[in-house]
Amino acid sequence: MPTNPPAAPGGKRPTLADVAARAGVSTALVSIVMRDAKGASAASRERVQAAAREIGYRPDIRARLLRSHRSRLLGVQFSLQHPFHADLVEGIYAAAEPAGYQIALSAVTAGRGEQRAVESLLADRCEALILLGPQAPDARLAELAGQLPVVSVARRLRPALPGLEVVRTADAKGARQAVDHLVALGHRDIAHIDGGRAPGAADRRRGYRTAMNGHGLGARIRVVPGGPTEEDGATAARSVAAAAPRPTAVLAFNDHCATGVLDAFLRSGIAVPADISVVGFDDSHLARLAHIDLTTVGQDIPRLAALAVGRAVARLEGDEVPAGEAVIAPHLVVRGTTAPPNGVR
Repeated sequence: MPTNPPAAPGGKRPTLADVAARAGVSTALVSIVMRDAKGASAASRERVQAAAREIGYRPDIRARLLRSHRSRLLGVQFSLQHPFHADLVEGIYAAAEPAGYQIALSAVTAGRGEQRAVESLLADRCEALILLGPQAPDARLAELAGQLPVVSVARRLRPALPGLEVVRTADAKGARQAVDHLVALGHRDIAHIDGGRAPGAADRRRGYRTAMNGHGLGARIRVVPGGPTEEDGATAARSVAAAAPRPTAVLAFNDHCATGVLDAFLRSGIAVPADISVVGFDDSHLARLAHIDLTTVGQDIPRLAALAVGRAVARLEGDEVPAGEAVIAPHLVVRGTTAPPNGVR
């Protein structure tokens, strides 16, 4: 055989017939090998597989599934704004493939809303939807859940909507863990840069207030308007920097917001953590970067992803699904952006 095999005629995608011609066998035998069906010897399988590799043949799995009237596709809606969503998508891939399902992604961007993202997934014949931090109204989510299995990740839904699965982190508990950590270091003036109307924001805000009151610091509660993006964090941080007195610690809505806080403080000559401590939320890949080294509240991403996929697949396969929402405990991850306040060290 030549070392550099020719591509399929006309530069088209290689077909079963091309593999058969390359291997010198019948198309039927190639089909048996590609379907991993019985009827081919080990030597024949190796010969066909080698030919397929040489000409770059890849089985069209989606076409095969469509012929069986199943797509086995899980549609995932995510936001490009949130690094945490990228981490969740990675976990969803890891959970879906062993279950025999593939993933179709549809992004929400500044110019592409949730409705368009979902419509794209429905057009791809996805069998179930996994929505990361959806902000659609309850009525829209209920409408979708009436069409196919839907799993909402990282958003509390009250009251629970029939047919809609919910997988989320105990956000209020995570915010309490962050405040407890800062108080243990000696901080008393702790501000919270909130997430506005983003999913999870209300629970994190509530957890912050509960923890501050629990430590007898209710009079020092300070909620600064913010949001989920780096720009939101930077804007809020400039407000914090100008405050008198300035808080000694900040709990940001999420890690992306916290990176904006860190950048604004750096530009203002405020040292972290020497002058002010900063805590994020999510433990996304941003927080783990060496030059950021962010103390944060970690969400159990592999567990969230596995539960989301597991509930979607269970609904599709007719298996029993546990009643109620799945709520996963967070955990504090201490890194380099928190320390005792000046005067306590």
